[in-house]
Amino acid sequence: MPHNHFKLIKTSNNARAGELYTPHGTVTTPVFMPVGSQATVKTLTPAEIKDTGFDMVLANTYHLYLRPGIEVIEEMGGLHRFMAWDGAMLTDSGGYQVFSLAPLCKISDEGVTFRSHIDGSEHFLTPELAIQYQESLGADVIMVLDECTAYGDSRKKVSQAMDRTHRWAERCLKAQKGKTQALYAIVQGGMFPELRKQSAECLTALDFPGYAIGGLSVGEPKETTFAMVEETAALLPVEKPRYLMGVGSPEDIVEAVARGIDIFDCALPARVARNGALFTSKGRVNIRRAAYRKMDAPIDPDCDCYACRNFTAAYLSHLFRADELLGLRLATVHNLRFIANLVRKIRNSILADTFEDFRRDFLAAYQPTDEKARVEQKGKWLKGREKEG
Repeated sequence: MPHNHFKLIKTSNNARAGELYTPHGTVTTPVFMPVGSQATVKTLTPAEIKDTGFDMVLANTYHLYLRPGIEVIEEMGGLHRFMAWDGAMLTDSGGYQVFSLAPLCKISDEGVTFRSHIDGSEHFLTPELAIQYQESLGADVIMVLDECTAYGDSRKKVSQAMDRTHRWAERCLKAQKGKTQALYAIVQGGMFPELRKQSAECLTALDFPGYAIGGLSVGEPKETTFAMVEETAALLPVEKPRYLMGVGSPEDIVEAVARGIDIFDCALPARVARNGALFTSKGRVNIRRAAYRKMDAPIDPDCDCYACRNFTAAYLSHLFRADELLGLRLATVHNLRFIANLVRKIRNSILADTFEDFRRDFLAAYQPTDEKARVEQKGKWLKGREKEG
């Protein structure tokens, strides 16, 4: 088990710059992972992902188990070869998708029985199988199976799910056979600080190579999210990587880094791009708005992505209005490049010990999405159990 796969290089207050050492190369942190749920970051080739500035991606064990099947990918030489990605990779356990996508699931101490969102077929997932599948896929970082809870769940329900998560984490450790993959635990506890503390203490005692913070960004107000992040990150080992799951809006990345987070993933940058929402230095804009129909300039003059270097906002607006697929690709390239540049600037500011200045200036210029609208939108998304990735 590679306990030495992370090195902390520099801190600036609580913000951290480090390096992850993986069998597929060294990854500098903070790092954001584009989400490739079904062995693809939607609309982009692996070469485009690399060119956009990323050395690590996330793939989804749940989706790949259902289609094309773990055995197919194993026969093809593993997930790296299957999707022609030679960089670092993290796979999740499938736990979140089981609970958020499957309308019918039964949870027991042994595991979870769920129905496929594709054809309704019944499946059974245990901690041991979650590890077996991820070892077969061959990712560099793999995750324990955990039980997720929803925002608003009772303390009793959250506590029971947390205890089961701890028991499953121990089983995942025992089930791991390989020595090259870093297995991360997932701290749960909902919105209850005392449970977060209990979870962190239990899991850190098991000495995992890294720790994720799960069960956040599930519809709660942002102030609650970051209160829990701050509480939890402070309880995790300084010398090990900290991964905040499912967070990817620009302002949230900045705020989470300020609280000691090293690793991020989220489908949001690519998903909103495909809906015409583009990141700029001043905030997110809707390319379909009339203001961009005749704009003879890039959507963001400060951006160096392929779309901004070659096309006007008017052209992007035309592509979306005409439902042309190129619009989805260019918008995705733009949003991911924006995130890559943001993370690079964050790291440079940490190395220069000027992160707080960077944070202040960025948040002063960047207009986030309205909080009330964001919570409502997230609630609808969770209720609808979208299959996006």
